Amino acid sequence: MPRRWFVSVLLCLAGVVAAHAAAAAEVTIRGAQVEVDYAAADFGASAALLLPWVRRSGEIVSAYYGRFPVAHLRLALQGQSGEGVHGGKTFANPDAYIRVGVGRAVTAAQLLADWVLVHEMTHLALPDTGEEHAWLSEGLATYVEGIARVQAGNRSELDLWSEELSSMPRGLPQAGDAGLDHTHTWGRTYWGGAMFCLLADVEIHRRTHNAKGLQDALRAILAASGGLSADWPIARVLTTGDAAVGVPVLQELYARYRDSAAAPDLAQLWKDLGVESAEGSVRLNEAAPLADIRRAIMRARPAP
Repeated sequence: MPRRWFVSVLLCLAGVVAAHAAAAAEVTIRGAQVEVDYAAADFGASAALLLPWVRRSGEIVSAYYGRFPVAHLRLALQGQSGEGVHGGKTFANPDAYIRVGVGRAVTAAQLLADWVLVHEMTHLALPDTGEEHAWLSEGLATYVEGIARVQAGNRSELDLWSEELSSMPRGLPQAGDAGLDHTHTWGRTYWGGAMFCLLADVEIHRRTHNAKGLQDALRAILAASGGLSADWPIARVLTTGDAAVGVPVLQELYARYRDSAAAPDLAQLWKDLGVESAEGSVRLNEAAPLADIRRAIMRARPAP
């Protein structure tokens, strides 16, 4: 092998390694340590935007739950072509780990409006109840992401209700539906689960006269279980949440929708909450019967 060719290969390999060397940084979020792994060279000028985005997302989740769901998290940011945040996956065994794909040309505006990392971090707060109940895990992450961001001032209430009004019908049962536990389509898993959470939140607020909400139930579940690293049957999750708010709403809704294609009257719910469609846009009616509940759900709650 010619020496010059050998040296050239070594230099080339060294350049590849250097270009893809992973940067490791630690972000502290309310006492929790988030270890962020990413190849800084992949992102160019956008690399400086990543850690503030991680911190902001973690603070949003921490404010909703009263604390960050885990004491230590490893977060891997994988550079991909294009812009924006592309999707993620969350694991908890043996340790909390989140993997997120991020466009190498991602912008500050895209990271500010991102929902993916908040969604994935929210998964850390719920015990693993098994694949049969993926609707609860994904539905909660879909629902909580929006509420948490509104409470933190990262998203407008009107924007959230606009999305709910247009997307929530995807969670309604279709032909052949056998209930949330047995119908694993994308719509039923994500938006059917989110619809369950909305119904629970409204009903808990209604029965407790706005003293409690789903947020209180979820905080109690996290405190009792430690989150995703725990394997809990769904019955334990629901009874723990119900005990925290003092009304058996979660258990009642589960009994109604787990094995049944029963559908709530979404049109009436929107009307009662004061979420109205008008000429292609959405407006909020503050005189609606449940407008006080809608406002209470969006109001930030202090840590317990």
